[in-house]
Amino acid sequence: MNTAKPERIALFCLTPGGVALAKRLSAALPMTCYTREGLVEPGFLPFDGGFSASVGQAFHRETALIFIGATGIAVRTLAPLLVDKFHDPAVVVIDERGQHVISLLSGHIGGANNLARHLAGILGVDPVITTATDVNDVAALDTLACQLNARMHDFRSAVKTVNQMLVSQQRVGLWWDESLTDEVSRCDRRGFITVTDLNALPPLDALVCITLRDTLPELPLPHWKLVPRRIVAGIGCRRGTPCALISERLHRQLAAHHLDPLALKAIGSIVVKQDELGLIQLASNLDVPFEIFSVAALCEHEHRFPSSLFVKQTVGVGSVSGPSAWRMSNGNLLGETLREQGVTITLGVTDRC
Repeated sequence: MNTAKPERIALFCLTPGGVALAKRLSAALPMTCYTREGLVEPGFLPFDGGFSASVGQAFHRETALIFIGATGIAVRTLAPLLVDKFHDPAVVVIDERGQHVISLLSGHIGGANNLARHLAGILGVDPVITTATDVNDVAALDTLACQLNARMHDFRSAVKTVNQMLVSQQRVGLWWDESLTDEVSRCDRRGFITVTDLNALPPLDALVCITLRDTLPELPLPHWKLVPRRIVAGIGCRRGTPCALISERLHRQLAAHHLDPLALKAIGSIVVKQDELGLIQLASNLDVPFEIFSVAALCEHEHRFPSSLFVKQTVGVGSVSGPSAWRMSNGNLLGETLREQGVTITLGVTDRC
């Protein structure tokens, strides 16, 4: 999935006026600027294999694309590349006089709306944003998910349904775990009705629950669970431990703490496990990063955990899962370490996304 905060921006321009405008924008915001061969000057790169080929390469590599020129050219060039709003990069189109900054694709999840607003601010003009939720001055479920770094089962369907309800002025409630109050309070919640007690619901058409819990009480209306990624797992294992075994132990550990597996943010281990197939496959299956720590980094926190002489002689540090979880969570550990069949798992909770 793409990001609501574009980090890698490619700009494309085809005319002298476009190059002049690109200079203004690149001076205020880091980006890589491309133009045709005859217009290249310091700070610009020539198209690699032509305009369309360069756009295609950037589309799959960058998190945001800016076109200075006609909207029609951008649309025709991008059309064969499009997947959906959950995966396409943000795309913004600007006329070469800098009078119109148009959010064209991936306004919410990709971050095109925010990028358009930022670029319009640099140029001193109004952004052109057409997404229904923004036009109706309400929040969007996909934006909320990005702000919280949260996941949801059947996300596509939920986004379509909830956003349509919001723009249709239906009553959509929003409830969250008390531990998430500070984070949720900073999010865009326009149009949602705040719910404080699941056992005393106001009149609602639907409800979105922001929670790390694996289960919710039975609710008498359509509802969706939005799960922020906050849980990390430090994992140690014997060489060659099957992914299925590690996965079963991890899910059991999550269930013991009543945590939804979608809350998992990352797994971590020691550098000698960087090629451990079971851990690599586990991270892939769960769609989370696999973070690797050096022996020296784990040794800094080795004294906090029970040490195994065998493990220390094998990998250079007496404990792997505990120090890994400690580093990923800044010491905010959750419960006791699981130790079974050569697998150790320590959970931690991160403060924010």
